[in-house]
Amino acid sequence: MNKPRLLRADEINCRVQSVTSNNSAVILLYKDARVDMAVLDETYGPMNWMREHTEIGGKLFCTISVFDKEIGWVSKQDVGVESNMDATKGEASDAFKRAGFNWGIGRELYTAPPIFVRLQDGEWEMGNNGKKRTTFQFALTVKEIAYNDKEEIQILVLVDRKGRERFTFGKNANASVPLKQDDAPQEKPEQDIRTERIKALCKHHNITSTVFNDYMKELKLSGKVPNKQTKDMTDQDFNVALSLVHTALNETRQPA
Repeated sequence: MNKPRLLRADEINCRVQSVTSNNSAVILLYKDARVDMAVLDETYGPMNWMREHTEIGGKLFCTISVFDKEIGWVSKQDVGVESNMDATKGEASDAFKRAGFNWGIGRELYTAPPIFVRLQDGEWEMGNNGKKRTTFQFALTVKEIAYNDKEEIQILVLVDRKGRERFTFGKNANASVPLKQDDAPQEKPEQDIRTERIKALCKHHNITSTVFNDYMKELKLSGKVPNKQTKDMTDQDFNVALSLVHTALNETRQPA
């Protein structure tokens, strides 16, 4: 059975998750349902897959089934979460996209580094709930993305409406030719990727690696993350550790 390909830059969207106290936008990468449909058509053929929505225990599930000539229909299922804009439609779309992740469509987005973008004047405002939010002037698109042989994001470049680079990860500033997937190093250690992500977090918060390690020690002592070196952690544990350190640093940061 064929495997879905990795997503291209033009198939990935950027969403602001929140705005921090120091006026930085926390960005998430995501795909929309049209990308899942296009990749399913491309990989298996328009007539060789189908989707079905089922309500179970008040939750809406989506099942994506793909036909294989050797074994018949193969199905994978996941549950959706309601949208703030349109509960029913949003839940159905979310369930479909989550089921698509089960088939491997866009799963590489989970390897994205923590993305923090410093907002400029006019790009943020105070909302009615007293929390900071971005304005219509702020929007990002993925200009460039590349993966290593483990299908992890190795290069990521985000630009704003004016084409200015606002976030860069893993890219040599002197490189003139974008790295293609086939050109990715064949034996790049996983720890190198994790080291780059830690450096990006330290740079954002203007801290040293020693300070980062102190926070990690506290997390290990409290049992919030496994008592292992970062290179020995699972991807999920490593991502949780980075998120906890980021949250702790934001909470301890004094307002300007």
